[in-house]
Amino acid sequence: MEEEKNEVVLKNFIQKIIEEDIKNGKNGGAVITRFPPEPNGYLHIGHAKSICLNFGLAKQYGGRTNLRFDDTNPAKEENEYIDSIQADVKWLGFDWGGKPCYASDYFEKMYQLAVQLIKAGKAYVDDLSADEIREYRGTLTEPGKESPYRNRTVEENLDLFERMKNGEFPDGSKTLRAKIDMASGNLNLRDPVMYRIVRVEHPRQGNKWCIYPMYDWAHGLEDSIEGITHSICTLEFESHRPLYDWFLDQLPEMHHPQQIEFARLNLNYTVMSKRKLLRLVKEGYVKGWDDPRMPTVSGLRRRGYSPESIREFAARIGVAKMDSIVDIAMLEFCLREDLNKRALRRMVVLDPLKVIIDNYPEGQVEWFDGENNPEEENSGTRKIPFTKELYIEREDFMIDPPKKYFRLSPGKEIRLKHAYYITCNSYKTDENGKVTEVHCTYDPASKGGWTEDGRKVKGTSHWVSAQENIKVDVRLYDRLFTKENPDEDGDFISCINPDSCKVLEGCLAEVSLKEAKPGEYYQFLRQGYFSPDPDSTEEKLVFNRSVSLKDSWTPPRS
Repeated sequence: MEEEKNEVVLKNFIQKIIEEDIKNGKNGGAVITRFPPEPNGYLHIGHAKSICLNFGLAKQYGGRTNLRFDDTNPAKEENEYIDSIQADVKWLGFDWGGKPCYASDYFEKMYQLAVQLIKAGKAYVDDLSADEIREYRGTLTEPGKESPYRNRTVEENLDLFERMKNGEFPDGSKTLRAKIDMASGNLNLRDPVMYRIVRVEHPRQGNKWCIYPMYDWAHGLEDSIEGITHSICTLEFESHRPLYDWFLDQLPEMHHPQQIEFARLNLNYTVMSKRKLLRLVKEGYVKGWDDPRMPTVSGLRRRGYSPESIREFAARIGVAKMDSIVDIAMLEFCLREDLNKRALRRMVVLDPLKVIIDNYPEGQVEWFDGENNPEEENSGTRKIPFTKELYIEREDFMIDPPKKYFRLSPGKEIRLKHAYYITCNSYKTDENGKVTEVHCTYDPASKGGWTEDGRKVKGTSHWVSAQENIKVDVRLYDRLFTKENPDEDGDFISCINPDSCKVLEGCLAEVSLKEAKPGEYYQFLRQGYFSPDPDSTEEKLVFNRSVSLKDSWTPPRS
């Protein structure tokens, strides 16, 4: 009984609506959702939440999800965006079962339905300009004014609308508007525009059309034509729902989906407006839509996020009816949790300092076994070469260390991961006092990193052979913005983090990384989780840090 009670508690309000509909036999028990992006930009983490919700609900209740492109505004749409959206949805692990749908597939149907509204006296052709329509619309406290063209006859409206379609009028000179109520308290019902004249070539329809449906006219019709049962939208569409309902009420032969609104994802230290993301790209603040600092799905993928971590994030934040801000640390936590189980462990030295083991045989190479992932029982091992000369991190040696410093220092013994205990005997510096090399001795009895006498050391360092290694470049990414709310001062550009990307060239990695490929996940010991970048070549591997090993972020000083 307790398990059943907990199961009910964990269900979100959308699941409860769907289950009640199934119980009552609504829609014959079918559950058909859709994900309807506009192809005017790349998907971001907020879209990922919606994808997980729509596809997840349909799968849970034995239904299906349509991927549909709302391509009603060709001036801002590109095939590049269509391709990227399909790639992102697939990468996240979802399948729409066949070909995607397009709003443009229904343009002829929408046109005929608009003619039907004109014949019913529910729509008219207006000659007001866009500015005049805005002026006539009124405000939240004042009713709007009716257009002087509102009472044209049905015959005149039919004639003008057809001529609009045939290209007889200049762009912007006429619109088709629904005839609803200019005094309505809901501004969306004040005779909204249904069609405008725009001579722009459509990515799929070419120049067939010079009038295009407005989003509010097209969206509900698309859901209806496709037989969507549960049209799940974010909260900003709540005030549009009465308009969608009004359109469908005037067309009784059309299927009437149920619209349900939920709170969109708001993430701190992030902007997710397509307009703002486009500005970042166009003005060169980032290197493209898939820049690893961007909150886009392609950016997260390139940075080294796994689809599993994003799905887990979507599940953890849940579905709510009220807007809130999610801490980006939650997203990073989900990534760490996932990569800890799947990432292969490797040793990479970012800031090399040479270590010479004076008592180790000249020219000898030993190969040690290192586990690929201690969290995964069957992950196997890889071979790590050990030689007389090595490199450790520069920060792992101090001449005069403070208390509780457990790395290497004069007279101090530490463990080299997977290899031997070593003790520092001396060091050399350059004319500026910078340490150039450290001389040590090793304990042959500590092979594998332990001794029979049980002697223990507190410090362990990762390392790379000076002779057997590969050079790699490493990109360390930080948050793109220095403020939790980048829009706080009215201009998000002003708080871009100047240190959001640091490139370290010539880092030294163990040879087992030579075959690393984009899409693979690695933990560089003590450095964080990394993934090979698509920029990598056979001559040079480039790794992006996905996330540090723990959350230690602090805003940079201004």
